Amino acid sequence: MKKLFATLALGLAVLGFSGAVWAQAASAPEAAASVAAVAEAASAAAPAAAEAASEAAAPAAPVANKGDVAWITVATLLVIMMTVPGLALFYGGLVRSKNMLSVLMQVMVTFSLIVVLWFIYGYSLAFTEGNSFVGGFDRLFMKGLFDPATGAFAMGATFSKGVYIPELLFAAFQATFAGITCCLIVGAFAERIKFSAVLMFMVLWFTFSYAPIAHMVWFWMGPDAYASAEVVDGLNAKAGLIWQWGALDFAGGTVVHINAAVAGLVGAYMIGKRVGYGKEAFTPHSLTLTMVGASLLWVGWFGFNAGSALEASNSAVLAFANTFTATAGAVLAWCIGEALMKGKASMLGAASGAVAGLVAITPAAGNVGLMGAIVIGFVAGFACLWGVNGLKKMLGADDSLDVFGVHGVGGIVGALLTGVFNTQALGGPGLVTDWVTATVGSNGIGAQVWIQLKGVLLTIVWSGIVSVIAYKIVDLVIGLRVPEDEEREGLDITSHGETAYHN
Repeated sequence: MKKLFATLALGLAVLGFSGAVWAQAASAPEAAASVAAVAEAASAAAPAAAEAASEAAAPAAPVANKGDVAWITVATLLVIMMTVPGLALFYGGLVRSKNMLSVLMQVMVTFSLIVVLWFIYGYSLAFTEGNSFVGGFDRLFMKGLFDPATGAFAMGATFSKGVYIPELLFAAFQATFAGITCCLIVGAFAERIKFSAVLMFMVLWFTFSYAPIAHMVWFWMGPDAYASAEVVDGLNAKAGLIWQWGALDFAGGTVVHINAAVAGLVGAYMIGKRVGYGKEAFTPHSLTLTMVGASLLWVGWFGFNAGSALEASNSAVLAFANTFTATAGAVLAWCIGEALMKGKASMLGAASGAVAGLVAITPAAGNVGLMGAIVIGFVAGFACLWGVNGLKKMLGADDSLDVFGVHGVGGIVGALLTGVFNTQALGGPGLVTDWVTATVGSNGIGAQVWIQLKGVLLTIVWSGIVSVIAYKIVDLVIGLRVPEDEEREGLDITSHGETAYHN
């Protein structure tokens, strides 16, 4: 009996063990499938996790602030208004009625010509990396600014780390500067030059003077490039020569005004004086239009100066306020000086004073304090009054609409006084002394004025040499001056077959 129970117990144990084995064997495929599913899920999730980690590690693509974009778009429109109609009417009112349309045509067509050339090659020569004097061809035909396949726009640096605007908008803004600079020259040789000669000269001068000077003064690698002290020297070496020197030119004292004024003065000498100059009265035919033009210049100049901050920022606000007050100060100064000299202040003087103040504050707009701007305006008003009277007689050139007396003298005054009033000791904002840390400080007044003077002198020499060569080429190819009988009749009829006024 005991053997029987032992045998039964052993049999039950064997059956139980066998059942456990079979149960484990039966569940193994399900378990294996579960493990495989987990492994597969983990394998599928791994690339997504890696991609997410990569995106988190990569820096975000720069995005422009809509407020900055809106402001620079408006500023660009304001500078266009400065030129057409502002400058055109200012100049047109100053000439005799028989030459009114010729001046309007020269301004409008010159502006259009330069804008086209700017978008073809001028922007690239001015604002891409090349050497210390001129840029390269990386942006030829605006290459790389817009990708039609993806709709993406290249971003351009401003003066603040991490702040960008579309580079195409910056290029458009700068196109207006190039255009108005060339149009300023027109006033120096008004009433006697061939229309075709104007256009040929502008192509040459824009290519070999405006674009290189713009590059020398304004091209640099942008604030975000200055990531560490080790790269500073290399980045500085890639900037334009005058930028490397440390010259301050907020919106174009050298690039625009001195550059154009020298070209105009050279033209006045090389083309010669108007028929009857010094013997006949050359009275402005419409000071009303001149006043309208000067007023449009003043309003538009807020885009010119405040827009040069490239952001809707505190710097733009400072430039805006300085443009307001310096211009007003120059109007008062010119009127005071005229009253002391002639016993009466004139409308022509007030309008000229406004332009003188606008010119002088251009390099200083965001670089000086509020009281410094007023001083610059007053000094420019008196200096430019002398420029169109005493200096003009000394130079002996028939600078028809006083381009050098206002833009040359005003630009030089503004550029040099920027070096004085930039210092924080005199209420100025100072300058960035270290772009890695964006540290702001001040240079000594004497040292900064010397830097400013070097920039002024280089601009005068460069523009002067290019202008002489360009005028000479034009004179040899098509001639500079209209025949005397056409000049006496007036360029409106002889050059364009139209008249501004019908009696």
